[in-house]
This record gives sequence, structure tokens and C-alpha cells, in this order.
Amino acid sequence: MPALHWLSAVDLVRAYRAKTLSPIDVTRALLDRIATHDGEINAFCLIDRSAALGAAGRSEQRWLRGEPLGRLDGVPVAIKDLLLTQGWPTLRGSLSVDPDQDWADEAPSVARLREHGAILLGKTTTPEFGWKGVTDGPLTGITRNPWNLDMTPGGSSGGASAALAAGFCPLASGTDGGGSIRIPASFAGVVGHKPSFGRVPAWPSSPFGTVAHVGPMARTVADCALMLQVMAEPDARDWYSLPADGRDMTVGLDDGVAGLRIAFSADLGYAPVMPEIAEIVAGAVAVFSDLGARVEAVDPGFDDPAGLFRTHWYAGAAAALSGLSPEKKALLEPDLLAVVEEGEAIGLVDYLHAVQARAALGAHMRQFHQSWDLLITPSISVSPFAVGQLTPAPDKGVDWARDWTAWTPFSFPFNLTQQPAISIPCGFTADGLPVGLQIVGPMHADALVLRAARAFEAATPWHLRHPPHLED
Repeated sequence: MPALHWLSAVDLVRAYRAKTLSPIDVTRALLDRIATHDGEINAFCLIDRSAALGAAGRSEQRWLRGEPLGRLDGVPVAIKDLLLTQGWPTLRGSLSVDPDQDWADEAPSVARLREHGAILLGKTTTPEFGWKGVTDGPLTGITRNPWNLDMTPGGSSGGASAALAAGFCPLASGTDGGGSIRIPASFAGVVGHKPSFGRVPAWPSSPFGTVAHVGPMARTVADCALMLQVMAEPDARDWYSLPADGRDMTVGLDDGVAGLRIAFSADLGYAPVMPEIAEIVAGAVAVFSDLGARVEAVDPGFDDPAGLFRTHWYAGAAAALSGLSPEKKALLEPDLLAVVEEGEAIGLVDYLHAVQARAALGAHMRQFHQSWDLLITPSISVSPFAVGQLTPAPDKGVDWARDWTAWTPFSFPFNLTQQPAISIPCGFTADGLPVGLQIVGPMHADALVLRAARAFEAATPWHLRHPPHLED
């Protein structure tokens, strides 16, 4: 059996049922590993050892009675510090949030995890209000990539991806308003699924509006599917949420991709991509043909929507922080404050034009998927780059310096369209850094996306690798 810290959630539940493992032993082992290694990684901004061990003790008693509370009873989970968690402060990575307040409320996804018996270990780091594709900020400092501590694990769910890659937990929650699940999943070599909008209820509603999703992150596709099944249970507080459809995301995962029509777009028709990334992803796509899918090189046929996305995102940032006093705004990261100021300058008519353009893009992709079951792209244009930077250094004539959307052209379009999309590890650079493959599905086809991801995972070894210095 692998070391406890590399076991999947599926493996843990199976072992608890067979009474070959104890939730207390597993939780204690993970907490000790975090205490040993997180000083160099900075994946967590809060650990509650006492609460976690207390919950593990109660879980163990339930398993001994043969009465598990739910599908994740005894499985340790990390919660991103953008999601309200009862009894813990949710500071959103910002000095501007007052920790001295009532923390009685709980986000729907966190409540569902707790109701299913998951052991909440603590909260993972995020940049201020999840605003960018890397994870550093004035409150929690720099979060580092377990594969190379000089590199970023991505963001804004970078604490979550780093925790998974380091073997701190088998499951972690993420949020994704422009790639914040898929970017760090790619950079840290883990699995991150952005569900169809509304599939996982969210409350309070994200100030970034209907580009923002909540979803699961894990080291395996099966674990992502299991976590999504729990997180997707209904909550009346989210008026955007989809009704329960009775589908079990964990059923049919191994049905394969034979006969599926898959479009592969290496660059969406306009996006720059580092040559090494392009080569690795192209090689990975061939696996789907070997598995019986019909794969063709096809671009989805839309123009670069970066300006359209920035209108939505920057306006959302301005709305999110509009109530801050001048003194609180002075505490914000300067680059975030610049985004807020740009968002404040967006006029109502311009914003409504962007809403109309977004609707046209969404309609275009719905028609695209009349012909194609899935779309495959790189997850990110670049490999992980140095910590403490918003964008990577120029590469072979490509200047990524505009902002974080310049090097994430494959993620945010599908926040605009609200489609399900997953990033799975598909290889490593010559420097030993992970590379991600993105699978995008039609709206509401989360089960199909997970099934395709599982087919690739089962045929490749990449999810089995761990950071060498953390292998033991």
C-alpha cells in the first residue's frame, strides 16, 4: 500500500469500510506531514489540528459501528480561504478583511462536505480575493510549487494545488472565475474540475458574477468525481444553482471514449503557446485516438475574448471592493487596486455590450458542440514560472506582460461560456515541471468530461508521479 499521504479518497473510504485504516491515524499523519513540510511551501493559512482530530475520532466511531455519515466520512479535505467555513475566519487573502467578526455562516460546498463526514483540516492560501493566476499576497506571503520551490503553483487556488501535490490532503476545494482551478491544477500536476455553472451551489454569490464557479481538486479523476457528487447537492441559498438531476458522477467513469467526436485546438486559433508545452500536449492528444475516439484538429472559431473577459472581471473586482474605506483600500495589493480602478471606469453601456457579446460566445459554443462531443486544448500556455511575479518572463519573442490573462488564454473563455472544463496532468517539461491538458465539454456534460479525463488518466502514468523531494 502507498504511504498514507498518497492514498486517494476512494482508497481511504474503502479501507475505512474494511477497517484496515483508521481516520484518526490518517488525519494525524497528514497533520504531521503539513507541520513538517508546509513551512517551505505555504499551502495553508489556517490549520485546526484539534478540530480535525476531534472530527476524525467521531468518524472512527461511526465506521466501527458500520454507520458512516456520508460518502466522504473520515476523508481529510482542505478548504480554500474564499469559502465561508463555520468557526474559522475567511480572510480572502487580504489585510482588508477584519478577522474579528462572527464566522457562523458556511458556504454550501463546505456544508455538504461536512455533512458527508469529511475531515476539514484547515484553509488554503489564495491571492487577495482570488484576483490573479498566481498565489501570493500581503496577508499570507508567497505559496510555492512542491515540484520546484522557486516556482509558483498557480492561482488563485494555488494553496489547494500545492497541498495536493505535496501529499497534505487527498481533496481540496477550489474556486474558478477565470481559470483559478485549472491553472494551479496544471502547474502542480493535479486534477482540477470547473463544473458547469450552477452545478455546485455558491453562497454568498461571487461579486465577480456568473463567471465564478466552485469545484473539486484532487490527485485523481475518481476523487474529483466523488467530491463533485457531494459538493453538487442542492442549496436553496443559490438562486443560480441547478436542480439535482439524479446522476451519480462516480458511475460510468471507466466507460471510455471510443466513438466520441473530439476537437483538438492547439491554440484556439490565436493564442501563443510555448513550444515545449505545445509538443507535450500534442503528444498527449494522440492517446485519445489510441483509445478509439475520433480526434480532429479543429479550432472552435471565436476571436480572442480577453477584452470581453476583462470587462466582466474588472467590473466584478470594482463591485467586490466598492464598499472599502480609503484606509482599507490602501491595504490592497497595488496591482489589484489598479484593476479595481480600471473596473470603476467601465461604463454601464459598455458593460451591457459585453454581456451581449458573452451571450453570443456562449451560443456559438453550444452550436459547436452539436458537432463535437469534447474540445481539448492545453490548460496553460506556459510552464510554471518564478514565484513573486504576475506574469512569466518574455519567451522567444512572446511578451506575457499585459496581465495574467495573457498567459491563460485557454481557461477564461470557458468561464464566459460557463461550460465544464477539467485540467489533468499530461506530461512534464525537461525541467521536471508539470504540464496540463484541458478537456472542455458541452454545458451540463460534467460526467462526460470526467469520463474522458479518467480514460486518459488510466492510459498514462503522469498522475502517479510525485515531487521527488516529497516522495517518502
